[in-house]
Amino acid sequence: MRIGDLATVTGVPVETIRFYEREGLVPKARRADNNYRVYGAAHAERLGFIRHCRNLDMTLDEVRALLRLREQPARDCAEVDTMLDEHIGHVKQRIRELRALERDLKVLRERCAGTHAIDDCGILSGLDAAASRPRNAGPRRHVRGAH
Repeated sequence: MRIGDLATVTGVPVETIRFYEREGLVPKARRADNNYRVYGAAHAERLGFIRHCRNLDMTLDEVRALLRLREQPARDCAEVDTMLDEHIGHVKQRIRELRALERDLKVLRERCAGTHAIDDCGILSGLDAAASRPRNAGPRRHVRGAH
């Protein structure tokens, strides 16, 4: 199948498939006589696995490690367990950070309870005040990225 067909079958955009190929997460497709990439069922299956991992907010490095381990079926799965436990820890931390973010947003929202002129908007003045503080003056949050 061609890359567009693979994208349709897997729900993974064409550019993402190409990116995964460049990153070595998906094996390079063979080329047909017309130089089009030709993908098979193994590509679709692997993309499905990657997509599911990414939906679980796993980083590309975590996915890469899981793919390597998956290729060693006789190996003990303790390393997979450890990786997932670490990922659960990252998710718990992110939840804490998102709850703190929600609290901050609610406090900011309370600054503007009615309709006012923009000059009197408590939300915008709160954002301006926060932007003018030195970077190390307040708590900094890091939300784990994707990737």
